[in-house]
Amino acid sequence: MTINERYKRKEKPVVYQVFTRLFGNRNTVCRENGTLEENGCGKMNDFTLPVLKRIKDMGVTHIWYTGVIRHATVTDYTKYGIPSQNKDVVKGIAGSPYAITDYYDIDPDLAEDVEHRMEEFEQLIERTHKAGMKVVIDFVPNHVARQYKSVCKPQGVLDLGESDDTTMHFSPQNNFYYCWGRPLDLYDVGYASSDYVELPAKATGNDRFDNRPGRNDWYETVKLNYGIDYCDAGGRSEHFSPTPDTWHKMTDILLFWASKGIDGFRCDMAEMVPSAFWEWATKKVKSRFPLIVFIGEVYDPSRYRTYIASGFDYLYDKVGMYDCIRDVICARRPAGDITYQWQATDDIRNNMLYFLENHDEQRVASDFFAGDAVKALPGVIVSVLMQTNPFMLYAGQEFGEKGMCKEGYSGCDGRTTIFDYWAVDTLRRGYFERRKMAMAERSLESAYKTVLRLANEEKAIREGCFFDLMYVNQHIADKQYVFLRKKGDDMIIVAANFSSDVKECDVVVPSHAIDYLEIVPGSHEAVDLLTGNKTEVKIMPDESFSIIIPPYSGKVLKICQRKETEELSFLF
Repeated sequence: MTINERYKRKEKPVVYQVFTRLFGNRNTVCRENGTLEENGCGKMNDFTLPVLKRIKDMGVTHIWYTGVIRHATVTDYTKYGIPSQNKDVVKGIAGSPYAITDYYDIDPDLAEDVEHRMEEFEQLIERTHKAGMKVVIDFVPNHVARQYKSVCKPQGVLDLGESDDTTMHFSPQNNFYYCWGRPLDLYDVGYASSDYVELPAKATGNDRFDNRPGRNDWYETVKLNYGIDYCDAGGRSEHFSPTPDTWHKMTDILLFWASKGIDGFRCDMAEMVPSAFWEWATKKVKSRFPLIVFIGEVYDPSRYRTYIASGFDYLYDKVGMYDCIRDVICARRPAGDITYQWQATDDIRNNMLYFLENHDEQRVASDFFAGDAVKALPGVIVSVLMQTNPFMLYAGQEFGEKGMCKEGYSGCDGRTTIFDYWAVDTLRRGYFERRKMAMAERSLESAYKTVLRLANEEKAIREGCFFDLMYVNQHIADKQYVFLRKKGDDMIIVAANFSSDVKECDVVVPSHAIDYLEIVPGSHEAVDLLTGNKTEVKIMPDESFSIIIPPYSGKVLKICQRKETEELSFLF
């Protein structure tokens, strides 16, 4: 499939995040804090064409392969010329994928043949495109592993920190920040003594500019210097002219991976890197690869518009929509509060990425969230169908993965580990041993597939207008949420029920909606796109119609007005 063929039709992005190390691991028994030899590891080659086509069939447009760039690990790959890492500055046995040790390399854990790991990644890109999906990988711009050393960088490229003046706490042309001759002290991390030596200590990734990070800090990483002096005598100061060396090196890394044929970057903690860099770098990348997308992890709503203006196509809507829908699912907020969240970002609505799970957040089915994956289905319906912006789901979410294992460094916290070698039972059954799937897993997968497919199969969802009905339906705002989508002759009524009970709701359609969306008043045949059942809906200005919504589910009623429109034209 050519690039033009992949992009010729407008689409609503549906991103499937896979933690690559875990996805294809089919071990049935894993040991807490187990090694690679004990617990096994998924490989890039586990994403065969049939597996990729199954993911595509769910309605997915993009796969985010999390953790493919080489990162710090305790596993020894020195026989392949890969430098070893000190266990005191690695989180877990497998290590965090956000502690990059070589920006120009593929993680050896993921390769069948370590010496040909880059070729295996290139083949993965090719297979993914052949399956009809686009490829997203991580770009981790704010920090690197403490023992960062590239052995795969192109000829003539200087390593990060290679030409730094380590006698200076800050210099615009340094890649790192230094702690004036003081050694790194890991006592507060839990090591009274350590054989790891770092002198002078580098600043820690989460903006710790002293030499003594704690266990809750990103102690395994070091902060990259983009020309901001965070400890200036007068406060924070910016030094962007001449262009800092880090800007050049990190942009070259983006261009390196873009040249491999990937389709997008998910940029970790983008808001910890100055927006001026993003504006500079994204222009350079998009001038050569105009179709590539940038997805930013930004949590401060006051800075959303700044980062979008700096070149980001999409930003996480975490502290707004995610937090709200999670609270609605957990009965901590009324469903009507969803209105306030989309209104807060209405001017940038196409740039906001909705989700209910990712590697940082707790699994919906975990004891720390809803305890039951089915309870999230109305939230999925709303998140996927409400706007034209992207939706993202995390592999295993569609099978009800609970994330309640105690894998090792991660502990039992309702999240699927990113630090340990492990296997995810729901993924093993869902993709490699489907005959062993439980009925509940099959049912949930079917529900996700039905909703996700609508995102691009229905033009009213993919690119249509959105009209929130809650301002005239406050009588159902505690547990239900209703809205309209419309494109041309197709209109869709979406009603989500966050209650455990069947609800019969009287839904009012205001005259303003009738006029704005050019709805033909009267009785219409409607088909529920979730079930295929047909019903009759009478829509009149400022009047209500009755709709029965199943518990923890919804109705997605499609009305095609073409017939009625043609009949009216004939009469006149």
